[in-house]
Amino acid sequence: MKAPIIIAEIGCNHKGDINIAKEMIEIAATYCKVDVVKFQKRCNKELLSPEEYNAPHPNPDNSYGKTYGEHREFLEFTLEQHQQLKAWCEENGIVYSTSVWDLTSAKEITTLNPRMIKVPSACNLNKPMLQYLCDNFPGEIHLSFGMTSKAEEEDIVSLFEQNGRAKDVVLYNCTSGYPVSFEDICLLEITRMKEQYGKRVKAVGFSGHHLGIAVDAAAVALGAEFIERHYTLDRTWKGTDHAASLEPDGVRKLARDCRAVAKALTYKSQDILDIEKVQRNKLKKNQIKW
Repeated sequence: MKAPIIIAEIGCNHKGDINIAKEMIEIAATYCKVDVVKFQKRCNKELLSPEEYNAPHPNPDNSYGKTYGEHREFLEFTLEQHQQLKAWCEENGIVYSTSVWDLTSAKEITTLNPRMIKVPSACNLNKPMLQYLCDNFPGEIHLSFGMTSKAEEEDIVSLFEQNGRAKDVVLYNCTSGYPVSFEDICLLEITRMKEQYGKRVKAVGFSGHHLGIAVDAAAVALGAEFIERHYTLDRTWKGTDHAASLEPDGVRKLARDCRAVAKALTYKSQDILDIEKVQRNKLKKNQIKW
């Protein structure tokens, strides 16, 4: 099995600070040794009704503004800042990616021509946005299946097929919770998705919101070719995603373990491997031949 692509999702864990985002890129590339970092892009007034925009944050302790709209705007980077993030990623030999939450954001990020764009579970039924990506974005389209029925899954994949883009699509098994208990991860959905969609799309991956790193290696063993986890510099920072994120050492170990599992997923190339021959000559020399 080829090595899985490891994606560290920074999302909004930069706390709205471009310098923290730069530091996270550098650490992800040089210490964690992941392949991709992923951010988020939202047009908040397109996503939220005026009532939602002007309402208080449901958890004031995690808020960066007086209202939910102010909170979301504080965490938002401009298109020019995303262009800078992409440049920093390229300087550090790592791939830049972003989740787009609405049509406006999809249009903006497409102009940066990234290698991949992510459609989060919350937005995978936004047909105008999916159609825009089919028509205007030539790169990989990654899409999570959290909060999605089987019928909706089929509709989504069929849309990409009808547009001749399915082979550019990576689907992710995902349970939308923060954090997700182990019994709700439902890892065998990877097997189902590979059986149902494996020959129709580019690949199947796993996007996890659980604690620890054991499950991700199991996802690789089940055939996930992309592993995505939330990443933060400090799990105690203010914000809703930090508690369900991995700190740098956790991301580093996750990348190490997932790649080790992928390397181990082989058959023996010969009955007795070269590494075994020395031991065979030493430990079986007095065995009676059959």
